[in-house]
Amino acid sequence: MAQNLPATDQLFGATVVGQDGGKIGKVEEVYLDNNSGQPEWVSVKTGLFGSNVSLIPLAQASFSGDTMSVPFDKAMVKDAPHHDPAAELSESDEDDLYRYYGIGGGTSTTTDRTTTGTTGGMTTGDRTAGDLTTGGRTTGDRDMTSGRTGAGHDTSGPNTDDAMTRSKEELRVGTETREAGRARLRKYITAEHVERSVPVSHEEVVVRREPITEANRGDALKGGDLTEEEHEVVLTEERAVAAKETVPVERVQLGTEKVQGTETIDAEVREEHIDLDADQGVRNTTRDRD
Repeated sequence: MAQNLPATDQLFGATVVGQDGGKIGKVEEVYLDNNSGQPEWVSVKTGLFGSNVSLIPLAQASFSGDTMSVPFDKAMVKDAPHHDPAAELSESDEDDLYRYYGIGGGTSTTTDRTTTGTTGGMTTGDRTAGDLTTGGRTTGDRDMTSGRTGAGHDTSGPNTDDAMTRSKEELRVGTETREAGRARLRKYITAEHVERSVPVSHEEVVVRREPITEANRGDALKGGDLTEEEHEVVLTEERAVAAKETVPVERVQLGTEKVQGTETIDAEVREEHIDLDADQGVRNTTRDRD
C-alpha cells in the first residue's frame, strides 16, 4: 500500500503520471477493500478519446498534491487485462492484474499475499472471491467497491461539485429601434391646356342719312356751296388676351407619427431535466431543500 495515500475523496480527479513523466489520465473511480476500508485500485480512462477504462493498483503509487505517480507507462496501463471495472472480476482475474503489474503473485504460485502488493495484508485463503465491482455491488467476502459514498460525484469528468445544477433558457422580449425606410416630399411641374371664354366687343361703321329739316338746316349750310371733303372715324375692338400669375395654393409638410401595434415572437427555448437512474432494488427518497 502506498505510504502517503491521501484521503479517498482527494483521489477523485487526480492526475495519474507514468514512470516516463507522461500523463496517463485522471482518476475516475476509487475501489476500497470492504474489510479494511482502504483504497486498493483506481480506474482511469485511456485509449482514443478515453474509450478504454483501465485499473491501476495503488500499492506502488506515490502522491504529490493532486498528482499520482505510478511505476508504469501509459501503454502498459492501457493494455492491462480486464479494463472494464463495471464487470465482475473473479479471483483469477484479479490475480491476472496483480501478475500483469508484477505485484505479488497469483494463486497458482502462492497461497498467501503479504502486505507488499496485497489487499491490506489479507491472504488468498481469506478471500473466497476476490471480485471487483462498482456502485456498491459485492460478490464475495472480500469485495472492493467505489470509495465515494454519501454525496454524488462526477463520472463524466473531473469532480467539481456534489450536486447537479439544472438550468433552462428563458425568453426575454423587448423592442429595438431600427430604420424601416425613408419617405420624402418631391415637388415637380406639370402643364395642362386650359380654355376660357372671354366676352369681347368691337366697333362697326354706321352711316346715317337724314333729310334737311328746319332743325338741321343751319348745320347743313355751314360749309361751302360745292366742296370736296373727307370725314373719317376711328374704330376700336377688344381682343382676348391671357396673362399668368403664380399664386400659393397649399402648404405641405413632412413629419412622422407613432402608431402602436403588436408583433408575435416565436422562439425555441431549451430546458435541462434531471432523472434518477438507479439499479433495481435501490431505495430512494426525494426531498426539497428550503
